[in-house]
This record gives sequence, structure tokens and C-alpha cells, in this order.
Amino acid sequence: MSNNMLKIGKLKLKSNLILSPMAGITDLPFRMLCRRFGAELAFVEMINCRSISHKSRRTKQMLSSLAKDRPLGIQILGCEEQYILRSLEVLRGYEFDLLDFNAACPSKKVVRRGEGSGLLQDPKKFAKILKLIVKHAWLPVSVKIRAGWDKTLVNAREIALIAQDCGVNALFLHGRTKTQGYSGQVDYNIIREVKKVLKIPLIASGDVFSGLLAKKMFDETGCDGLAVARGSLGNPWIFKEIKEYLQSAKFVNRPKEEDIAKIMLEHLDACINFYGEKNGVVIFRKFYIWYTKGLRKIRRLREKSSRARTRLEVEKIIQEAFGADTRR
Repeated sequence: MSNNMLKIGKLKLKSNLILSPMAGITDLPFRMLCRRFGAELAFVEMINCRSISHKSRRTKQMLSSLAKDRPLGIQILGCEEQYILRSLEVLRGYEFDLLDFNAACPSKKVVRRGEGSGLLQDPKKFAKILKLIVKHAWLPVSVKIRAGWDKTLVNAREIALIAQDCGVNALFLHGRTKTQGYSGQVDYNIIREVKKVLKIPLIASGDVFSGLLAKKMFDETGCDGLAVARGSLGNPWIFKEIKEYLQSAKFVNRPKEEDIAKIMLEHLDACINFYGEKNGVVIFRKFYIWYTKGLRKIRRLREKSSRARTRLEVEKIIQEAFGADTRR
């Protein structure tokens, strides 16, 4: 199952396990780490078309990549045609392999602007934007949607068929409604229904936290691929775990504590190399909390990590958490 190749337009992938775009998370250091464990296709953080149009320093940093950071997707968010077109012009100057349009983000701020999952309430506008993107894109185009707006408007099937008619090459579907956000259960039935009517690949997302849950998603929905988001937080080895579980149905143990400490240090160093020590440490601090989830008596160290300013301080707090000697 996980050996399945996945073809999205002209993009051929050897693996159907994908790292989802996540704001503030899927930066270059984190993507490279996930790729090491088997995420073949990864995305830069979701970026608003207005931000891309303005070409700010922060946006340029978000868009930066390496030759090894491929295949790479970009996910755009927006609803105003002039900014969408302008952002596509800017993105032509970058090396991307897939262009994804976000009609799934449930954030209040995004929905208020009529973007993200707000578009699920306006199929006509959704279609108009997608046609515009497909017409002007030089890359395969995908779109990310949710099951629907709320339990009275579960319209993923209708929206998915509109997307297919507009000429997109693949559909990403999160099995929850906008109003659910990330709470409650993923609806495997709606994903299965959508899969049945589509001719293009369907990549499912939602609650892919383990090999077991990944297998459940494949078995229950018949999806063509999986997009892993929150399941990778503090757990970049989830891609390896899923692949091994799908092949052998054996549970894969978490890395040993000293290995987790080592991975954390490598991630910290990558953040510092990319952002400089001051910003790199600040950015890594949230990852510290995810990596140490479930550890006993970790609260004090987490509080300490939230005030850390230097690489050395963070290294000591990592060593203390795992009782590991992490010196090289």
C-alpha cells in the first residue's frame, strides 16, 4: 500500500506518504528531517497570495529551498483574483513541483475573508478561482478541501466534482467539517464516497497519528495517498513507522530516548543554521514541547525551554529530559 506510486499530473512520486503544509511548522529544517524518514513530497508553509504578491523578506524565507528539498509543493490561500494572479507570477521564479490551492483552512481570520474553508459555502466562487489557477498554472494543480462547512452542509462530494471539472490533478480531503476544526471524529465515509466518484487521485488527511491509523484510513476509504500533518509534530519518524506498519502490520517502536535526543539536537542545529541562533532557538522551542510529549515530570523543563535563549541552554534541557549524553 505505501509502496504505491502516486501520479499527480506530470509529477510521479515513489511514495504516497506526504507531509502536509502547516503554518509555522513545515519550514526547510523540518521538511528535511521528515524527508529523511520517508516523506517524499513535502510542502512549504501555507502562504497567503497577498503576502506572496508583496514579496516580503519573511515570505522569501518561507519560500526558500534546497536542491535536496524536492519534490516540493506550494500551497496558496486567497480569494481575490488580482492577488492570485500576481502570486502565480512571483512563484514562477521558484522551483516547485506542485501547486495546491487551500479551500480547507478553518481559522476564523481566514474564513472571515472568504478564504480557506469559507469557499465551501460558495461553490461558484470556488469554481471560478480554480479555473483561473488551472489556466495560469505551469505545474500540476491540486486543491485541499474539508468534508463540508458543518453537519448541515457536508458537500465534499459536490465540491470535489467541481474541482475535477475545473481541471485539477488531485484532491486533498480532510475528513472533518470547518466547524469541527480539529475536534471530534474524522468521517471516513465521506472520504470513501468522494473517492468513488473521482477519476483523479484522492489524498486523505485527518488523524493520521500512527501506522495503525494510516492503515485504517487506507482500508476504510480506498484513498490513493495520505497527507500527514499533526501526526508529524515531535514525531518526524512517523513516515517510517507508517511505511513499516503497512508492509508488515508490525508495530514499530518509537526511537530510543537517546535517539530522540539526537534527532532533537539535529533539528535545533538545522533551525540555527537557517534562522541564526536567536530566532532558531525561539522557533525550535515549540518543537521541544512536541518532542517531549508523554515524558514523566517534564513540565518544569518545558517551562525552562520556553525561556531558553541560546543553543547551549536548549542542549542542556534536552539532555535533562532524556538523561542522555548528546555530545558528539
